[in-house]
Amino acid sequence: MMARRANGEGSIYRRKDGRYEAALYVFTPSGKRKRFRIYGKRRVEVAEKLAEAKVDLIQGIPTAERTWKLGEYLDHWLETVVQPSRRPTTYVRYEGVVRIHLKPGLGNYSLRKLSVQVVQFFVNQQIEAGCSIRTAQVMRAVLRAALNRAKREELVGRNVAELVELPGYRKGAITPWTVGEARQFLQAATGDSLYPLFILLLVYGLRVGESVGLRWSDINLDRLIFQTRQQIQRVAGALRVGPVKTQAGERDFPLLPAARDELLKCRAKQLEARREAGEAWQGTDDAHELVFTTRTGNPIEPRNVARSFQRICARHGIRRTKLHHTKHFTGTLLKDFGASVKDAQIILGHSNVSTTLQIYTHGTAEAQRDVLTKVGVALLSQQTDDRAKERGRHSAGRCRQLLPSNSKIVDRITSFLSGSSDWDRTSDLRLMRSTGDTVFDRSTEVKLVTKRVTRQWMLGAVAVSVAVKRR
Repeated sequence: MMARRANGEGSIYRRKDGRYEAALYVFTPSGKRKRFRIYGKRRVEVAEKLAEAKVDLIQGIPTAERTWKLGEYLDHWLETVVQPSRRPTTYVRYEGVVRIHLKPGLGNYSLRKLSVQVVQFFVNQQIEAGCSIRTAQVMRAVLRAALNRAKREELVGRNVAELVELPGYRKGAITPWTVGEARQFLQAATGDSLYPLFILLLVYGLRVGESVGLRWSDINLDRLIFQTRQQIQRVAGALRVGPVKTQAGERDFPLLPAARDELLKCRAKQLEARREAGEAWQGTDDAHELVFTTRTGNPIEPRNVARSFQRICARHGIRRTKLHHTKHFTGTLLKDFGASVKDAQIILGHSNVSTTLQIYTHGTAEAQRDVLTKVGVALLSQQTDDRAKERGRHSAGRCRQLLPSNSKIVDRITSFLSGSSDWDRTSDLRLMRSTGDTVFDRSTEVKLVTKRVTRQWMLGAVAVSVAVKRR
């Protein structure tokens, strides 16, 4: 008679339909104890799955209360995690990636059975079908975030998306405006109703949503300061007012006199538009009124700001760039003007200084030329001065006008160049020399001959001394 199995060992038996079934008591993520059942066509297959479930039970890994498919879990993750805790724009972006890419390709796979090979094959197929590498990176990032949550909920043992490899991705080079191009744009936009907004973008590096979300209550015209506390974005087909992108985006700025004057003009135009609109005015009509509004008091569409920006550039022949790249211009200008990295980070509203350095700060040809010129002066100027002095000494040796005009000097110099002092042209062929040679060359030759004769004399003296001692 077989001994009775102990609690927790599980049992395997054959069903009436011919399949095998295993049963085991396990704990769920909610802490409840439930009977977990495993099915399979072969007893060996069921036994292996039962052994895996026992290992999880011993290690304290709970068993999911239901069998999740990846598509079902992604919808659950978007609804219960992303939507309540992330910005609306983030939710819209994640939802689009899940709906368009992940669910059609991977949605029917079991969450627990999802493997690195399956995800890698899916990503490779997407790239071969024409998907950009950047889009593939976004897909992997969204899937990785969802599986990280599943891992925290102890639904999976590892995050397979972290092990997927992708080709390298190179961002397109960004060439910010020069100061001249920015000045040209501001001069061209002087008569535009959004001219004060363009000043805020170029001078302070504000985001477009922060600019259109600026309220009169955020501006202190007496103390000459203003602050950014909210932004306006279009999300899911509607304009929404929300907090700034990050906590670092909540910052205070000194209000420059030129900006203050333009804002005062903007205030006067808004009051006039409000009187003309009358009851049709849609604004708040209080201190929380937006600074930049339409003729009826509605918020300005951020995309309309971009359209006005591009229209001005095209009309006046200014090099076209994206509106967001004005922030790159401000970051680069702060660097060129010697602002510290910390100050630039605060002005641009970045949470991490690496974002300021690696993304929004660019090198310029003028700044590189200036600094390399300084390096060249520091390293090469001394050598240049030394060569100039050496040339000056040689020139002084060759110039007769700088030498004393006495008979001995003249006789010594002319004897080398023109022959003996007793003849107009010497008859001694050994004294005949080309007048093209310099005094410096001749003096060097004399020194060499003198050294050679002196060496020979010393060797002769030593030989004579040795011979005398031997006697």
